[in-house]
Formats: sequence, structure tokens, C-alpha cells
Amino acid sequence: MTTRRQALGLLAATALLPLAPRFAFSAAPFSTVANAGYYRFRFGKFEVTALSDGTLALPMAKIYQNEPEGELQRKLDDNFLGKEPHLSINAYLVNDGERLVLIDAGSGALLGAAAGKLMRHLMASGYQADQVDAVILTHVHADHSGGLIVDGKPQFPNAEIHLADREYRYWIEREGVTTMTEAQKTDFQRAKDALAPYIAAGRVTRFADNANVLPNLGSILRAGHTPGHSSIVLQADDSQRLVFWGDVIHGDHVQFDAPDVFVSFDVDGTAAAATRAVALADAADDRYLVAGAHLPFPGVGHVARDETLYRFVPWNYVE
Repeated sequence: MTTRRQALGLLAATALLPLAPRFAFSAAPFSTVANAGYYRFRFGKFEVTALSDGTLALPMAKIYQNEPEGELQRKLDDNFLGKEPHLSINAYLVNDGERLVLIDAGSGALLGAAAGKLMRHLMASGYQADQVDAVILTHVHADHSGGLIVDGKPQFPNAEIHLADREYRYWIEREGVTTMTEAQKTDFQRAKDALAPYIAAGRVTRFADNANVLPNLGSILRAGHTPGHSSIVLQADDSQRLVFWGDVIHGDHVQFDAPDVFVSFDVDGTAAAATRAVALADAADDRYLVAGAHLPFPGVGHVARDETLYRFVPWNYVE
């Protein structure tokens, strides 16, 4: 039992607590460690690594076309995306045990400091650029081909570059091109520069519409965004397919419910919209996995039908 004297002692000690010395700890500084920028998973016998090239804050309500800007902005706001949503730039690395294949090469130095991170993230994932045996381009826009070079020098010294024959004829041979805006002139020059050292070395291979590109990797012509824009198909077995979409979709909300909304940098917006409608229906009906170059990183998931048309369902995370 506590005596009266002991109780008075405790009260006195408590009264003196504010006068006791205090030990101050400085707050932990913000970390300077960057995001890893890669996500690896198994798909059948294959190892697939999603690689982030970065994200770009873009005024998507102005870039989307074929609906009023105010309505497009409302849809973005409804999904908490604001006036300049960050659009991911994704590439994908496939290791089949015999060869290392990169699908799209990022933007390199062309789009500023917010992008151009693919090479860093490739190395963070445990690979080096000189280990890449092949680069398949879904198309030749700067955010997919710019990373092939830096200062005119090839960044993948041992890789063969694969792209659709239609794409090569348009960007390099300029087939069917009669006039160009200043923006188009820039795009064509960037395409020429990105491929030039590989063409000079005889390391560019063209594939036909819907043709196989490499063992286990086929293609689907999805023209419109560019004339030879192609999705790349990884076939794990008779029932498992992973389709690397390229630029079928920009963002994960608007175009799933409104496939007829295209983007200002589509070469042929009407054709791109028709292609998107087919691609969405195909993915939903066949229930295969898709990987989108401009879906939120890592950009892998399924397409499901819903009451408003379609929705993107990100693949369940697995360690």
C-alpha cells in the first residue's frame, strides 16, 4: 500500500517533469532514392519486365479530340486526374531464356527530364543495354524510338531493330507523304535520326502485316495512330496471350468508354478510333492480358465490359 509520504513524493516528482531535460531528434530528411521504375513478373515460361520511361503531365482534355473539351475535362475530373494528368511511357522486356527482347525503347533525350528514364530502369532491373538482342517497335513515334540513340550513337549495340514494313515506308521512305506541318517535320526527322545508325549497320528488319516477328512473338496490325502501328503478341501457350498494345489507348478512363475519342497526334484519328473499338472488343471477348504503353505504370491488366462500355482492370499484384 502506498503511504501518504510516498504519494506526496510522487506528486512532487511529477511536478518537476517539465523541468527535466528533453532529447530532440531531427526529422528524417526526404529520401533521394528514385523509384525503381520496373516491375517483373512471370508469364508462362517467360520473364516479362515492365520498364518506365517516366511520365508526362499533359493537358489531355485538349489532346483528346472528337468530344467537347469541357466534357472531356469533366471525365478527367471525375477520375481525380485534373487538368494535366500524368501519362505513363512504358516499355517491356521479354526474356525467353534464349534472347532478350525489348518492346519499344522510350524517348531518350527528346522529351525532357520527366522522361528518358528507361535506360536507368533497365539497369536497375538487372540488365544492361548490350544484353538486348532485339528491339521491336510498335511504331516510330519519339516516345517509342527516341531511346534507340543518344547523341546519334546506338544505345543497343547488339540489337536488331524490328518494325512493321508499313511503318518503315511511312517514316523513312515517306511513302504517301506530300506535305508536312512543322510538327510533322520534327517527327519525321526524329524518326530518321533514331533509326539511322541501325539502318547504316544493316540491323533493321521489317515485318509484314500480322506476321510473326520472332519466335513466340507475333504482331497485329492496329493502324491509325500511325500507318504501321502494331501490337505485339507474346504467346505463352494455347490459352495464354499477352498483347503489348502500343498506343491503342492513351490513359485508363476516357477512351475505354469512348473509343471514338482520338488524340491529336494520331496520324489518322478516324482510323485509330475504329482500330481501338476492335482492339477493345477483342481483348474483352478473349480475356487475354494486355500491356499498354500509356496506361498507368506498369500498364498490365485486362479489359472488361461494364455498364458504360469497357473498363481497365489492373492485373493483381504478385510478388
